[in-house]
Amino acid sequence: MVKICFALGAGGARGVAHVGFLQAMEENGIKPDFIAGCSMGSVVGACYASGMKPNEMMEVVDDLKLLQLLDASFFPFNKKSFLKSSKIKKMLEELLGDKTFADLDIPFECIAGDIVSGEVTILREGNVAEAVRASSAIPMVFSPVEVGDKVLVDGGIYMPIPLICVKDFHADVVIAVDVLGPLPEYKRDKGLINHVLRSIDANSAYLRRRQLKRYRHDLLVCPRLGDMSQFKIENLRFAYEEGYKAGIANVDKIKKIIEKKQSEKLMHSNR
Repeated sequence: MVKICFALGAGGARGVAHVGFLQAMEENGIKPDFIAGCSMGSVVGACYASGMKPNEMMEVVDDLKLLQLLDASFFPFNKKSFLKSSKIKKMLEELLGDKTFADLDIPFECIAGDIVSGEVTILREGNVAEAVRASSAIPMVFSPVEVGDKVLVDGGIYMPIPLICVKDFHADVVIAVDVLGPLPEYKRDKGLINHVLRSIDANSAYLRRRQLKRYRHDLLVCPRLGDMSQFKIENLRFAYEEGYKAGIANVDKIKKIIEKKQSEKLMHSNR
């Protein structure tokens, strides 16, 4: 049998598109044998790997309020982040319980960045909720997660699409989902915060271009999210719908890729 891997990329609020993509795949009988996730892609990927259905994820998303994530840290400049991360930790624990990677229905890995070594860290053992929290720990916003000698932050800083995990899975078919998409038009009249956020988006676009050239994947799926901000909790239903549309639009391509790989494996086995 052909083994399929979904690599779900970083994207903040835009990452809700991953849920729509998974819904489209489910409806068309395309189920992954492996899932790799980064940042918001790790949240969605871990939930799906644990057995949670896309419609169940959207129930959580539709009820999501900003105050459920915000827990301001007093004197943040003496700490490591503006938020204490206790609320996001609680939410992940409610979604994933105390599951370990070995407990998941689908093999799953996620990536984080180690700011001690400056290297990408692949998380594949231990508590899933804690690993996902590390993978999505946006620097300055959420507290980093310390694991041994490592200090882990959002994997999107290093590798927005987690294609590095694919070599561990030995997947035959790799579908990468990039919810960040093309860099939007630069608006010169915006202020300081928008300039900083633009710099982050530009760096992410550069990293994605480089890694897509370097790492193997059979298809890149890019939901059309326009200028939706990854930094604002709004338009989440729109992100889901566009992810679903992108999934449906690529169903035939994915099935053809699977059929081709199946034929190649059969020919190879008959030699």
